[in-house]
Amino acid sequence: MLVSSVSHRSALVAAMVLTMAAFTVHEAQAQVIYRSVGADGRVTFSDREPNTARAAVTAEDARAPANAGDALPHALREVQARFPVTLYTGSDCSPCASARALLVTRGIPFTELSVQTNADVQALQSLSGQSQLPFATIGRQHLTGFAAGEWGQYLDAAGYPQTSALPANYRQAPVRPLAPAPAPAPAAAPAETERRMPAPPASTNRVTPTNPAGLSF
Repeated sequence: MLVSSVSHRSALVAAMVLTMAAFTVHEAQAQVIYRSVGADGRVTFSDREPNTARAAVTAEDARAPANAGDALPHALREVQARFPVTLYTGSDCSPCASARALLVTRGIPFTELSVQTNADVQALQSLSGQSQLPFATIGRQHLTGFAAGEWGQYLDAAGYPQTSALPANYRQAPVRPLAPAPAPAPAAAPAETERRMPAPPASTNRVTPTNPAGLSF
């Protein structure tokens, strides 16, 4: 009789343990805590699952230029701010194309100015003291003519990376003329037609000493 009572008590204890374990598991599942990181880097905890759906990138966003300073990696943005690169090129200029390719390959953001007109040439001569192309400035440093080794040394010294660190959606700014186009001259005001008084009609008075009546024949 005693053995039966002990067995019955053990069964009750086991049933209670299983019930408490099941309740604990259920309660733990019901109180899941979710961790999420906001766009500003703040970490928050919540019992609600965060919405991980992302808005689709619009075509306009994809075409948006990424050459603005804020879109560049921090290190590259700092170098560009201290040593901006400007490339001066001309048409049908093989060294100009080589210089451009070097900058693009290394992922260096730069401004390209085209020298085409007499005004462009004069502006280049005022800036560099000569008219040879390509011409480039890295900060205050002037580079005349293209030599890959020399240009690479100056870019390294400025702190630009050896390989591209530009964002995938980076777009190079379009080429601009060196000298701005002159403003169109204002249209001349139409010349005012001179108003002339009509000449008085010829006098028909033909009175003369020999023609006192002023007769006309």
